[in-house]
Amino acid sequence: MSQTAPRNAAVEYPRQGEMAFVDLGEPPAPGPDEVLLRTIHSGVTNGTERHALMAEHGWRTFPGRHGYQHVARVEAVGDRVRFLAPGDTVFYGQYVGHRAWHLVDVGGERYGAPTHLIAKLPPTLEPWTCALLGVAGVGMRAVRRCRVGVADRVWVAGLGPIGQWAAQSARAAGAHVTVSDLDDRRLAVAAELGAHRTVNAGAEGAPGQIKAGGPYHVIIDCSGSASILPQIHRDGLIVPRGVICLLAVRSETTFHWSMMHTLEASIEVSCHFSVDDLRVLLQLLAMGTVRVAPMVTHHVPIAQAPRIYATLRDRPGELLGVVFDWLE
Repeated sequence: MSQTAPRNAAVEYPRQGEMAFVDLGEPPAPGPDEVLLRTIHSGVTNGTERHALMAEHGWRTFPGRHGYQHVARVEAVGDRVRFLAPGDTVFYGQYVGHRAWHLVDVGGERYGAPTHLIAKLPPTLEPWTCALLGVAGVGMRAVRRCRVGVADRVWVAGLGPIGQWAAQSARAAGAHVTVSDLDDRRLAVAAELGAHRTVNAGAEGAPGQIKAGGPYHVIIDCSGSASILPQIHRDGLIVPRGVICLLAVRSETTFHWSMMHTLEASIEVSCHFSVDDLRVLLQLLAMGTVRVAPMVTHHVPIAQAPRIYATLRDRPGELLGVVFDWLE
């Protein structure tokens, strides 16, 4: 199923479980500190977009526009903009949803760092391969914030797009990486992308296999499973002063106080990413240390978005990396 997408389309959720195109109209000319971007690719943020589509975890506002992964060409720049020029290709990571054009103020800073979330792409990278830099940035930020280091033992639970990128980022930091998921296909992708140990969390003996790889310096939960914190406590899976990173969205979190007290371990939450996280990822992509292609299951024209969102609603496990092409 597909619809004809308007030239100036945006993807919108008019009601729970439904997706539609809306027409944004022609963009205005940029102001002095603004740039006008024309989207050429965008990436689906599977977990966040499905939560919003299905009104989960507090998402209740309709209509809504969701997503934060855009690869775009610079069409025009304001008089005071110096770091971008018409014709440049960029990644843009603000949470504005899938849309054909963006008018972005690039003059702002916070704590001395830019807030626009625009990163200029090197010409050596295929633009479509950067359409998942948002979920990659979330995974990278978690690894950096949780201080993953060389020779650390890391367990990543849940291998959706963010889990895949967290595993790759941890390996790039020099860690020994164990991953777990219920889907053998996702485990195979993680192994191809460099995970050292893979465990099917639904298989007989899985808790013992996970325990055998630990105790872990860092555990990154990308599954949202309510059983993971009791499992960490029961099986002694975290080292003294280790870090548990709850990356998956939760409505409520409960844990046994003693599991952290004696060990002086910590529970942390990470979300989104910065321009500096994008800088690190682009360097790793250029070096071939992290890769995109093995995790892309769907690379389709934007006109096929209705089919993709029906799958996200009804059979989300079929999707991993999803990239929309806005030029077809």
